[in-house]
Amino acid sequence: MMNFEENLQSALEALAKGGTIAYPTDTIWGLGCDATNESAIKQIYILKQREESKSLIIMVSSVEMLKTIVPTFDENILSFLKQQERPTTVIYSNPKGLAKNVLAVDGTVGIRWVHEPFCQQLIERFGKPIVSTSANISGEPSPTCFDDIDKTLLDKVDYVVNLHLDKKSGQSSIIVRWQTNEEIEYIRK
Repeated sequence: MMNFEENLQSALEALAKGGTIAYPTDTIWGLGCDATNESAIKQIYILKQREESKSLIIMVSSVEMLKTIVPTFDENILSFLKQQERPTTVIYSNPKGLAKNVLAVDGTVGIRWVHEPFCQQLIERFGKPIVSTSANISGEPSPTCFDDIDKTLLDKVDYVVNLHLDKKSGQSSIIVRWQTNEEIEYIRK
């Protein structure tokens, strides 16, 4: 079995080549790619058999990376995020530097600042945000563990991370929209 560093290197190589990965996230098993690469994102939509009109969540490794994407960043969001017990995705308007097909029709995108060690290292070393969407065919249940992932889906990604294969989570992130008056609209609890 490959160790943490070997998995990290293999996943980084796949991302750098515009490939797709299946990987354990801070929530459930996900499919990912470079969030700035339009053709890689198109592959994710094809893998999931999902309409491109439905946006994808992206993950960042730090507040600094988040601030490079979100042009009008409200510092109060950080206080809110630090109080959350579950991973929380925030919907932001008019991000910059991302592929257009990762955005919703209204120009928004859900971004999660991730703290899980593998994901954080992967994104930090990659130097760009990555896509994080559940490792399932659109409309099917999200996988609660590696064994729940459709094997045909795993055969189609460029790299499958060989870590946390027995980890069960089964809980997707909370999704919120931060209003300008600091009110929070819960999209998914």
